[in-house]
Amino acid sequence: MDTLLAAVDLGSNSFRLSIGRVVQLDGVAQIYAIDRLKEHVRMAAGLQADNSLDQDSIDRAIASLKRFAERIEGFHPNRVRAVATNTFRTATNAQEVLPLLEEALGFPIEIISGQEEARLIFTGISHELPPSPYRRLMIDIGGGSTEVIIGQEFRPLLMSSLPMGCVSYTRRFFPDGKINEERMQQAILAARREIETIARPYKKTGWQEGYGSSGTAKGLIAVLEETGMSPKGITRTGLERLKAKLVRDGHVDMDTLPGLKEDRAVVLAGGLAIMLAAFLELKIKVMQPGNGALRMGVLYDLLGRDSKHDKRDETVKQFMRRYHIDTRQAERVGRVAKALFEQLGLPAGSEKDELARIVGWVAKLHEVGISIAHANYDKHTAYILGNADMPGFSTHDQAQLSAFALGHQGKLPKRMPEDSRNRRLALFCLRLAVLLCRRREDLPELPLSIKVHAKRITIRASEEWVESRPLTAYSLQGEQEEWKKAGFTIHLEKVPAAYSMPK
Repeated sequence: MDTLLAAVDLGSNSFRLSIGRVVQLDGVAQIYAIDRLKEHVRMAAGLQADNSLDQDSIDRAIASLKRFAERIEGFHPNRVRAVATNTFRTATNAQEVLPLLEEALGFPIEIISGQEEARLIFTGISHELPPSPYRRLMIDIGGGSTEVIIGQEFRPLLMSSLPMGCVSYTRRFFPDGKINEERMQQAILAARREIETIARPYKKTGWQEGYGSSGTAKGLIAVLEETGMSPKGITRTGLERLKAKLVRDGHVDMDTLPGLKEDRAVVLAGGLAIMLAAFLELKIKVMQPGNGALRMGVLYDLLGRDSKHDKRDETVKQFMRRYHIDTRQAERVGRVAKALFEQLGLPAGSEKDELARIVGWVAKLHEVGISIAHANYDKHTAYILGNADMPGFSTHDQAQLSAFALGHQGKLPKRMPEDSRNRRLALFCLRLAVLLCRRREDLPELPLSIKVHAKRITIRASEEWVESRPLTAYSLQGEQEEWKKAGFTIHLEKVPAAYSMPK
């Protein structure tokens, strides 16, 4: 069945909306772009001295997203993903601005990490290229950051996000539009210093094919090929020739640069400096255009989630291996937490599905912190899940994982992202599962059941079971006191019959 997906890319220079149609052929899904919108919002240019976004850039962003909102009105939230990149990672007032932009768009917006941006860029370009067994180098020069990736087939091998972009470098080295040899050399040297930090492992890994994505690469390719400075694609010789011309002209002269678009002309000098630095530092010979990039990567990531091949599940499995998680205990806690969660009776919908995933993921990862120290391991787990690079997870996703991990035992967190009764109830299920599985033994049957009314939770268990487990009974008393502080009432009802969990 055909399905429409939408990706919104809030870049440092441009905002983009891509709508793709998913077509299933012989069990293989393919995305075909059916509509695209692009607006030059220049968010990076709106960063002030204190790294806060000025009101003009905020107004431009709101106006742009309102236009996007009209195009995707009526889309199911599970079919839309909006991601914000470097400028929003940098902006000191991002958390105040984000709700305004979300209201304009009508959908949540995720501020993604540099590593996640690199992964999505690689995914997008890879799906738009013909199959190849070779390692591929990909460089995406955005407005505020540059992503450098080496991957093979659909698997990234090295990923980096460097704090330099065509807008930020143009503002820094060519603020008045004037170009000379000294300014250009300063820009190239600054970019080489950034790339130098990653050069050794990239050159050691090596690649056979090189691709440049985003507006900078496409703009450079258009100019180099139209002027004959490069026969095909981007070459070092072509970049050197273009640099010499810009220095000679003293500015970007569009009349003598066929193929260059007006919106790209204003950031050409900064983008050229970064690309030339990459060629010099990484010893690149030639680079071809790579289509798709971030927005297409977002679409394929959405497709993966929809088809039950969620990248986040793969990341959780990798973390379980990396941190030597006791998988039997993780699965044990997960089964009990899931059984309890289903007893909450939450209405079906996206919120219930999201909470079920969070509970399942944290059940698998709640002991990550033990790899650091058993004492306060819940705090170590919360820190790791909140700050580690977790492909597929947005910063908001990770904040939720961190909050649940911090609250899975001991004191309840005072604040949680999107704090609500249902989120607290989901956390209760996780806490109760950890409590019941403390002996690290399989439970053939669930020894209790729960029933919820408003903020009153009734736990029903057989009197014999409660009396035979004084430690568990004591722990349940502790839960009653802790949840009372959060406004919940927990009542333990002892009954003659036992309650079983489906095997």
